[in-house]
Amino acid sequence: MLAKQVAKSKTVAIGAEAPRIIDGTEKVKGGASYIADIELPGMLYCAILRSGVAHGIIEKLNYEKLLSFDFVKAVITGKNSRLNNIGYLKDNPPLKYPKVRSFADEVLAVAATDYDKALKALDEIEVRYKELPAVFDLFEALQPNAPLVHEENGSNLVNINFDVVSGNTERAFKESYLVREDVFNVPRVAFAPLGTLGAISYLDQSGNLVLISNTQEPYQLKRELASSLGLELSKVKIYQPYIGGSFGRGMDIHPFEVIVCALTLKTKRPVKILFSRDEDFRFSPTRQPLFVKVKSGTDKEGRLLARKVEAFLDTGAYVSWGAFDARVMASTTTGLYKVRNVEFRAKVVYTNNLYTINMRGAGNPQITFAIESHMDALAEELGIDPLEFRLLNAYEGRYKTPQGMTIRNAKLKTVLKKCGELIGWRGRHELSSKDGKKYGIGFAALFHVGGGARVYKTDGAGAFIKADDDGGVTLFTGMTEIGQGSANTLAQIVASELAIPLEKVRVVYLGDADTRPWDTATHASRTTYVCGTAALRAARKLKKMILKEASKLLNEDVRNLTIEEGVVKSNASSASIELGKLIRSVHFRKHGKTFAAYDYFDPPSELANEENKGNISADYANAAQAALVEVDTESGFVKVLKVVSVHSVGRVVNPKGAASQVIGGIVQGLGHALFEELIFEKGVLLNSGFSSYEVPTLKEVPEIIVEFLNEPSTSSPLGALGVAENGIIPIAAAISNAIYDAIGVRINSIPFKPEKILKALNRL
Repeated sequence: MLAKQVAKSKTVAIGAEAPRIIDGTEKVKGGASYIADIELPGMLYCAILRSGVAHGIIEKLNYEKLLSFDFVKAVITGKNSRLNNIGYLKDNPPLKYPKVRSFADEVLAVAATDYDKALKALDEIEVRYKELPAVFDLFEALQPNAPLVHEENGSNLVNINFDVVSGNTERAFKESYLVREDVFNVPRVAFAPLGTLGAISYLDQSGNLVLISNTQEPYQLKRELASSLGLELSKVKIYQPYIGGSFGRGMDIHPFEVIVCALTLKTKRPVKILFSRDEDFRFSPTRQPLFVKVKSGTDKEGRLLARKVEAFLDTGAYVSWGAFDARVMASTTTGLYKVRNVEFRAKVVYTNNLYTINMRGAGNPQITFAIESHMDALAEELGIDPLEFRLLNAYEGRYKTPQGMTIRNAKLKTVLKKCGELIGWRGRHELSSKDGKKYGIGFAALFHVGGGARVYKTDGAGAFIKADDDGGVTLFTGMTEIGQGSANTLAQIVASELAIPLEKVRVVYLGDADTRPWDTATHASRTTYVCGTAALRAARKLKKMILKEASKLLNEDVRNLTIEEGVVKSNASSASIELGKLIRSVHFRKHGKTFAAYDYFDPPSELANEENKGNISADYANAAQAALVEVDTESGFVKVLKVVSVHSVGRVVNPKGAASQVIGGIVQGLGHALFEELIFEKGVLLNSGFSSYEVPTLKEVPEIIVEFLNEPSTSSPLGALGVAENGIIPIAAAISNAIYDAIGVRINSIPFKPEKILKALNRL
């Protein structure tokens, strides 16, 4: 139905529902080529020997027998290869020697003509470790006599400051009518996208090293890879294939990416690594777990006077971007509801666990679960309706948080009210029980970046666009398509601005990153806002060029010319020219030219200062969710029946695409709330793979209602804000509060598995 409407109307304006034509056809027909599909002539396959201990020193590493196998073409170790450390603190050697710090640590890598044989050959390696005491609990790691994961650090406490203080919380707590403190715990969860981790490296005809990677930061990765390998930047290229999901783990360089490149440099042959599903669970970085204390003070009427959050983050054996979730946790602490006296303290701790990386929402789902569950508990103790309590403390209009973040047109009250209406809220514990099943409704809201996130000196992106002979255009963009539909969104923005059919816009976003304009990275829901604005401004420049040339050919005042359905028309006469004909006429004449335009958009935001304060995003999003749940008091099983999700995210480019992102986030977050949890025993993962690690299926998906306020942001000419992470952020908190509304017992740790419910009900 939608495709027929598009074909009939041709031009798809911003705000209209658009079919996913840019990458949809290839994916549906099986034409999309992922890393798993790519094979190159002379390909070798990489197998990695992982550490046999959680913490230790390699005393012996004998791999001579490997060299006798004809299928083995190269062996590298941390001892015989010179690879520079990677990661934010440069604390992660791609190949570990002599010290290993987790069971996932890479000790040796083999390049072979047959992967299965190489994997079996790893058993022939003689390894002896001097096992050291290991530490897996972050609080034990903070003890004075704890084993040091990194001796050079002098402590297991990572030296990064994420603290934020505004006002005087100590005085405000003394003046409060009610002071309450709660403790919450959020475990590690797996990324579990359709595509497992993998990479391919090879040398091109010019001798350049090419890495085919699922990265979300190709331009940053190029620099990091060159640094680790000791190569000139100009000798490294990053190639992006179709990506089968990422959810944030493509935001850092991985040791295996360096390893395959080192093997290519040694063998001069292509080298591929592709994780099995089991390996992807056991050796992939995880989402950042969180143990957090939340303390708030209110006056007698329920107005928040103070909030203090103490966050403890187990970063694992190395520091990647998971630790930096603390920055987002700080912004939610200071930005979700009005509270002038705020204090956020974070401790990031080394352990011998898997290291962490930022996952969809970048810490906001974890901290929002804590703060919004705490808000519900405050309302209960005050004897105030939980929705009314939130509305009392919500802001509206222009609002500046104590951390210096300015929301241009906040709609926190509006989205909360709308949620209450759509879910049919009548008050606490108002739903009837039936056959041992109890029902409850819970609310949660969010505060999140919507106009990019300046975590680097720039948050910018470039866009290059050229007009083609057929009357279409080609857009070149540096953004990464990880399944979110951004390539289609950018095409819709350009098609709308140029008034041409959507199928006339081609988007170049795959392949060699050097052939496309620079982009900071695909993260923080920034692609539509930043890359979309760059594309819009480039399209406007191109349109101006086209109309100027058309005015000469048609002998018309340029002010009278417009483009409609791919035709340049005059408003003052019957003069017109088909866009393709105009472009060809300019191409095929003496002294002709190419219509091309470029733009670079860097949002009006700022880096946080030494106090971790500053307006890091050009604008911010508000949203609220309400969840209706059914709790079976006999089995402990929780079923989510309905979710309402209302969003203030500026102008919505494609309502269908935006709603799909929200729904996807809700379903993913539902899994985290109800059953997803990585279970470790002394650093060893016990539930590896989908047979023991549950993720949501269609059976668990509830009725979901998504609404957008659709009021343009004034922070950019596009008027749209980011939305991709917003669905996942409040859902665990909304479910938590709904469970309390149903059974009258609060559970401060996720997931809400049946045994946890039964224990809370004193039935276990």
